[in-house]
Amino acid sequence: MRIGELAAATGVSVRALRYYEEQNLLAADRSPSGQRHYPHDAVDRVRLIQQLYAAGLASRTVVELLPCIETDEVSSGLLDRLSAERARIDKLVTDLVNTRDRLDSAIRLATEARDLGRPCPR
Repeated sequence: MRIGELAAATGVSVRALRYYEEQNLLAADRSPSGQRHYPHDAVDRVRLIQQLYAAGLASRTVVELLPCIETDEVSSGLLDRLSAERARIDKLVTDLVNTRDRLDSAIRLATEARDLGRPCPR
């Protein structure tokens, strides 16, 4: 598939796909005219890259991690870094859940006040 098709299939910009290629996160074959052609499994790879970036992993960590996912082989150094990233993500998830719970409480109080015709509590 061409770069525009991959962009449409993944919701990722063409510019981002080119960046992934520059970072050795994604590979494409080139046609004689220089057009990029990606295999169909590139869609899954781009989605994984996006998930890892959204989780806050740095490009260099993602570059190291992707081959390990493909081969199921992880060095002890990378395992330590991945464990640290996982701990960081767990803390982030906990913080987000706590924030959501506080918002739920504020929404509940404001809704109750509105339903009783009272001003919203501060």
